[in-house]
Formats: sequence, C-alpha cells, structure tokens
Amino acid sequence: MNIEAIKSAYRRYARVYDAVFGPIFHPGRKLIVESLALKPGDKVLEVGVGTGLSLPLYPGNVKVTGIDVSTEMLDRARQRVSRFDLSQVDAILEMDGENMQFADNTFDKVVAMYVVSVVPDPRKLVEEMRRVCKPGGDIFIVNHFRSKHPIIGVSEALLSPLSRLAGFRTDMELNRFLKEAQLDVVETRNTNLFGYWKVLRYRNPPEKEALVA
Repeated sequence: MNIEAIKSAYRRYARVYDAVFGPIFHPGRKLIVESLALKPGDKVLEVGVGTGLSLPLYPGNVKVTGIDVSTEMLDRARQRVSRFDLSQVDAILEMDGENMQFADNTFDKVVAMYVVSVVPDPRKLVEEMRRVCKPGGDIFIVNHFRSKHPIIGVSEALLSPLSRLAGFRTDMELNRFLKEAQLDVVETRNTNLFGYWKVLRYRNPPEKEALVA
C-alpha cells in the first residue's frame, strides 16, 4: 500500500462509494457518533472523511473537521455539506492522516472510520491521531480486521495481494495492529453486517501522563 495507490483506488470509487459502501457501513458510523458523547462546542476530527456520509450524523452544536487524501471523495463531501447545509462542519481539507497540519491537542475527539486498513502506515496514523487529540480525549476507530474463523481468515489472506487494487488491506490482524500502534483500548464493540467490523475506543492519557511520556 502506498499513497498513490490509495488515491487511484478511491478515484475509481468516488462515484459509486455511497451506493456500494454506504448502507453496509452506516451502522458503524452511527454507533461511533452516538458513542462520542459530544458536548456543545466540542471539536471533532474525522480522519478519512471520504464522501462525508457520516457528517449529517453529528449534532449541530459541535465543530467537525474532515480530512482525506482523495480529491474526488472530498468534492462529494463538500457537495453534501452544501446540499444539507451542515453548519456543524467547520472544514473539509485535503490532508494526509499520517502527516497532519494541525497543532498538538487541537481536538476533543478524533475518529477514523474504515481507515486504518487503508493507510500505508497504521502506526503513524495512530500516533498523529494521539498527537492532535487533547489529553483525556477519546479516539474512536471502526474497521474490519482479519477473521479468526479458519476458512474466512485464509480467504482474506489469499486476497491480500489484491490490496493495491482494492485500496485497503484484507488481512489486517487486530492484535498485531493494537501491539504495533501501542493502543490499550478501553472498549471494543462489534458492528455492521454480522458484527464483522469492530469499533475500538481509546482514551488519550491525561495531561500529566502525556507530559511524562
């Protein structure tokens, strides 16, 4: 996986993404937004906002910034913001989640929906999400991870060589991801079709611990 392969894949997906992936992934989006426990004025960063399918789910009294590397997907996100007059959306920006142009401790909540198996370096993505999230803030990730079922897991591994064309990894293992990203999650929940995807919640360390680290 590299950034150009990802951009190429999502350039192809842009026109059909909402129809193909929207209904399947909607429960995970809805679950994350509901779980954020947002308060008026909270600043939220959505990494990999895509066509902005989740944006209407956020309450109108928060400020949401969405970033993505796909120009074509972002064009559709901006159209959605305009069409539905989504006042909660503060900005839609073309930006690499592994190298964000935000100051430390900018956001109260940071979410990544169906992104960690897409980026070239998931560990770097998580590091950046931690950096821009305020101490004590929540980080939410929803993603598919390789199944523990022997037959399904083998099938996902066999499809792995097609990752470059598909634009995402099919065989990403949850435990390996958590270890490499050094994520000590406080909650894991199943979502979407057959509970095949997982929602992970991580709490950024409070300020004293963050300073020591």
